[in-house]
Amino acid sequence: MRVVVIGGSGHIGTYLIPRLVAAGHDVVNVSRGSREPYAPHGAWERVTTVTADRKVDEADGTFGRRIAKLEPDVVIDLICFTESSAALLADALAGKVRHFLHCGTIWVHGPSAQVPTTEDVKRAPFGDYGVRKAAIEAMLLERAQRDGFPATIIHPGHITGPGWVPVNPAGNVNPAVFQTLAEGSELALPNLGLETVQHVHADDVARLFMDAIASRSAAVGESFHSVATTALSLRGYAEAVAGWFGKEARLSFLPWEQWRRTVSEDDAALTYDHIAHSPHCSMDKAERLLGHRPRYTSLEATAEAVDWLVRAGTIKP
Repeated sequence: MRVVVIGGSGHIGTYLIPRLVAAGHDVVNVSRGSREPYAPHGAWERVTTVTADRKVDEADGTFGRRIAKLEPDVVIDLICFTESSAALLADALAGKVRHFLHCGTIWVHGPSAQVPTTEDVKRAPFGDYGVRKAAIEAMLLERAQRDGFPATIIHPGHITGPGWVPVNPAGNVNPAVFQTLAEGSELALPNLGLETVQHVHADDVARLFMDAIASRSAAVGESFHSVATTALSLRGYAEAVAGWFGKEARLSFLPWEQWRRTVSEDDAALTYDHIAHSPHCSMDKAERLLGHRPRYTSLEATAEAVDWLVRAGTIKP
């Protein structure tokens, strides 16, 4: 099929586009052209690249028409962040595509209540990102039910892989946290370190998009989590990371208001976002309907990213 990927040069696209090419699809990557894939791959030589600035094109009403003129069978939207943006694209593609896949986020759930959280629980998002993504999901699924628009939503957790810093055991992306554990120095964690994070390897997200395309009839009108099958407590994550460097984790624990004053405002804000959600989502639906099961555990996925940081000299053992 002819598959158009919007924003295919980032975390997910680095793995997704080579998989699409290997499956025999005619692939078009629509991006601003400001980023290279995180990992080189010969498949990119067989990809048509279309340079477009989504914000500019949406402002003058041309973006949806530009995508439709590419005559795709499948559109995968990896960089949509507002309901109006998603609606404009859906309007332009209605009746013209076999399958439309949108990349959401597990933040649509808000804080975990009963775990593992399943896709059918009532949404209670908070924060701008989660609220906006939940609105997009609701709009696309309503169109699928009402008008037959062939939408599928994939909700990744904390995407990780070689080439960037993963969410760390303190719940932010400061590489100094990994350095502290590698040295065997003391690391302070908020509260009791029992809040959770739930990573997913970028290639597992790519595989789920592929499985949804391959099982279109089961995927249309549905949303699916894309996470490792288990979540990690901050404390357990820190202990594992220290062990990778042959150290025993030296951990201390501080009440949130005290802990937040020990880090930068940006780090504190990101940590709060993660621990306030403390996700632990289920992968049962993707396995049941699409036959999909992640290949990486949370620790395997983050270990690969940390190994890359060591090779890059960001972390010094």
